[in-house]
Amino acid sequence: MSADEPTAERRHGGAIDETASPDETAAVDETASLDNALPAAPDPAADWGVHDLTVRYGALLALDGVELPVPRGLVTAVVGGDGAGKTTLLRVLAGVQTASRGAVRRPPPRQIGFVAAGAGVYDDLTVAENLEFTGGAYGVRGATLAARAAPLLARTGLADARPRLAGKLSGGMRQKLAFVLAVLHQPQLLILDEPTTGVDPVSRADLWRLIAACAADGTAVVLATTYLDEAERATQVLLLDEGRTLAAGRPEQITAAVPGTVAEAAAAPGGVAAWRRGGTWRVWLPPGVSAAGAAPAARPVTPDFADAVIVASLARHGRSTDKADVSAPPGGGSRHNARASAAGASAPRQGAAGATAPADALAETRAVTRRFGSFTAVECVDLGVGRGQVVGLLGANGAGKTTLIRLLLGLLGATAGTALLFGAPPSRATRRRLGYMPQSLGVWDDLTVDENLQFSAAAFGAAGAAVPRAASGASSGTAAAADPELDARGGTLAGDLPLGLRRRLAFAAALSHRPELLVLDEPTSGVAALARARLWETIREAAEAGVGVLVTTHSLDEAEQCDRLVLMAAGRIVARGTIAEIVGGTTAVEVDCARWDDAFKTLDAAGLRPALSGRRVRVPGGDAARVQAALEAHHVAAHMRVVGATFEEVFVQITTKRPAAAGRT
Repeated sequence: MSADEPTAERRHGGAIDETASPDETAAVDETASLDNALPAAPDPAADWGVHDLTVRYGALLALDGVELPVPRGLVTAVVGGDGAGKTTLLRVLAGVQTASRGAVRRPPPRQIGFVAAGAGVYDDLTVAENLEFTGGAYGVRGATLAARAAPLLARTGLADARPRLAGKLSGGMRQKLAFVLAVLHQPQLLILDEPTTGVDPVSRADLWRLIAACAADGTAVVLATTYLDEAERATQVLLLDEGRTLAAGRPEQITAAVPGTVAEAAAAPGGVAAWRRGGTWRVWLPPGVSAAGAAPAARPVTPDFADAVIVASLARHGRSTDKADVSAPPGGGSRHNARASAAGASAPRQGAAGATAPADALAETRAVTRRFGSFTAVECVDLGVGRGQVVGLLGANGAGKTTLIRLLLGLLGATAGTALLFGAPPSRATRRRLGYMPQSLGVWDDLTVDENLQFSAAAFGAAGAAVPRAASGASSGTAAAADPELDARGGTLAGDLPLGLRRRLAFAAALSHRPELLVLDEPTSGVAALARARLWETIREAAEAGVGVLVTTHSLDEAEQCDRLVLMAAGRIVARGTIAEIVGGTTAVEVDCARWDDAFKTLDAAGLRPALSGRRVRVPGGDAARVQAALEAHHVAAHMRVVGATFEEVFVQITTKRPAAAGRT
């Protein structure tokens, strides 16, 4: 809201209710949402939130008529890719961004906790100094500060890190410290902007326990995330795309409201919307379209939340029947380009899921070890990536993944053991045959999109290799991707691109010289669900053409896209195989009761490490008898059942070597 616009500000019971002046030029596309909207306006007796929120930055419409109630004692998730409007929405709710139109209801500023994207800590202060400075800003000092900080530091594992500079902490620990600082003053409303992006799965599980504990104590929590598995843990979800609402409600409501039919097929049928799901394809048939006519080889399946989010995006962009438009992968090229990227690579000798003989390995380590002084970063690791295989390398921060990759690439020498690239020690010659996308992206901010792609191709000796860019017919003289958005921004400096598009540029650059081996470090971080599915389509297409792929990711729902997984902890491989092989018969206890917060607090106090899942509580690997005894001891009436554990739950158990995971390595 500009300074000269009138604002009505009314206070009710300590809350601030702001109504911005109307913007008659803003329009709400009501057809963009699924028929499962949130209430028309926040309930002033129960919720904080926004009503009919519109935000403009000059000619840019950042948010358009968005509704979001944020109830006390629950977790609300705002989901979308880069540029969806998540940060703008949270900044308005926090009071640091003005609205062009709409109403905002929030508590007074000193009752709000806000963590901006990138962790709100002071890197040049110690943990203790961060606590003292932030606590003092909210009037929390002395004995009160000590009493509040001690349990929070204990829960986050920061109790022994008080003298350490915040800038020297790992990414996960910095995020935990930011959370502690945000809740020191016990806010009524806690706002978290992508608190877990780039954070490893173990630290993320710890953060979610802190978030759930905060909500269980009555705080209204709203967070932004790009991780769909995280969104499913929230009680209610708002899906945003380009500032507009795609869908809203409880995760199960959004899933149940999927229009038409979702089906599964072994291959992508033509003429309908389809996206990769591991080794198969998901197909969306809008209402009135039958599988028999449009995709006879597909069988209807019950959609899950990830399917629902992708369908909502397809419906929003009107791509329900254009197979070529829907499945052409941005950032990696059309199907033709993906296959062309494998040109020169011999065909795989067997299927992608099969075991590859050492002679066929594109990248291989044999009992490789790397020490830094007395610290062993990687210890006796055997790993191989064959032609046509997609291998997922997973582990918490500090597990040794990056060191292992650097050993494979020849950027580090092994203390013991052997690392081979294309059957020989890593060298400049062998490295020219691979494509590498680091987590830092590795694009040149002061070069344009076209210049980045041309430079990357030339650096690997592929200058002048022409591959058609897109249906537009444009050609840049590189083996670059057929991404219409990148094509349209060819003359734009990479540093001026939004994060999602920069990531797609980095992926295109990794494919620009038609590599035989792809090494991808967090390739889809911050990318929206549909764009992520397209990137994975490119990866799978390359694998089918004979390219080997080694990929690391913190998004465990992407593990199903890999042929096999390798889990690392403390420098060693602790598990390997398919998801089904790793999860096996591991179970969890699911608890359903009238007040989830009672069950959560009871089980948390008993040391059972519960996790929030909507309005239910799960105890991964828990003993049902112990769970029942803890609930009965505190007179908490609940229904319990033993269910199969999720891959994330098993991953955390294995990589943290908790008793429930014993013997599963």
